[in-house]
Amino acid sequence: MVVSVMRPDRAVGIVGYGAYVPRYRLPAEEINRVWHGGAGDAPVREKAVPGPDEDTVSMSIEAARNALRRAPGLDPTALRAVWVGSESHPYAVKPTSTIVADAIGAGPAVLGADWEFACKAGTEALQATIALVGSGMAGYALAIGMDTAQGRPGDALEYTAAAGGAAYIVGPAAESLAVLEASYSYASDTPDFWRRPGQVFPQHAGRFTGEPAYFRHSLAAARHILDALGLSAADCDWAVFHQPNVRFPASAAAELGFTRDQIAPSMLAGEIGNTYSGSSLLGLSAVLDVATPGQRILQVSFGSGAGSDAFVWTVSDALAERQRLAPQTRDYIARRVAIDYGLYARYRGILHRH
Repeated sequence: MVVSVMRPDRAVGIVGYGAYVPRYRLPAEEINRVWHGGAGDAPVREKAVPGPDEDTVSMSIEAARNALRRAPGLDPTALRAVWVGSESHPYAVKPTSTIVADAIGAGPAVLGADWEFACKAGTEALQATIALVGSGMAGYALAIGMDTAQGRPGDALEYTAAAGGAAYIVGPAAESLAVLEASYSYASDTPDFWRRPGQVFPQHAGRFTGEPAYFRHSLAAARHILDALGLSAADCDWAVFHQPNVRFPASAAAELGFTRDQIAPSMLAGEIGNTYSGSSLLGLSAVLDVATPGQRILQVSFGSGAGSDAFVWTVSDALAERQRLAPQTRDYIARRVAIDYGLYARYRGILHRH
């Protein structure tokens, strides 16, 4: 059976976008110092971690406000949906989305929902906003992918589990900074990463992480959408992938024929770690910060469990005048403040006093 890519009934695109990354950084050498006596290699140089007053809600609000700044003249009440994808919603039962919607003035005539699909929860929400707006049921909708740093102390995930994400307002193509050409999703039951109810930290099956999980799904989604649109790496100006580390997205891009220059702005993992639900969305925001009209962007997410969402975007003439209306992704990365492991443990609440 030949499965086609997905296209909405009416043309849609990104009307506004905004990123957020907390200022604190935990260097990998600090984790090595505490758990491995200072020895050993690390998959990233450092990772972004939230401050004691930051969580998925507060960071989502900041990203959403930046997205609204890049959509000047758009009344927040025009947003008919606010959807937040995350692995780290602060409440087990109480939506993140309604808090965000109220904070940005989007309610009360708004559809609020929290999404969850490991690291692709943000693009899962993005697929839904495209469908909602593309069907004509809504004029505008907001999708957010945001996470806080997770990872069991001493576990390999602690090196990369980071904080940050981005928000995207989807609306009519005529008002968009980047117009959607098509999207495609690929999923299977591949148990590479999970967290059961009541567990504080996630678990992972290391042998499934690479080939059967990340690469199988990411490459399949990318190849299918490119083939369906009659495109190759040479027809794209930028490629964005989920970034659990530095090596995985670089390898996936190379296998598809992309050069390092095509993915350079989106290779953030070495500087801020794996922001989970916000990873490919942050990569896309970094590209949009520097992209020029007419350029084509391939975006591919990955979520453990497992699945990938792929999108092809074409930059419009409207982007250039709005890129500086809100802080850019690199602005947040540049304001880094390094902390030690003790302060990190305090900020993350992993030290318990009885």
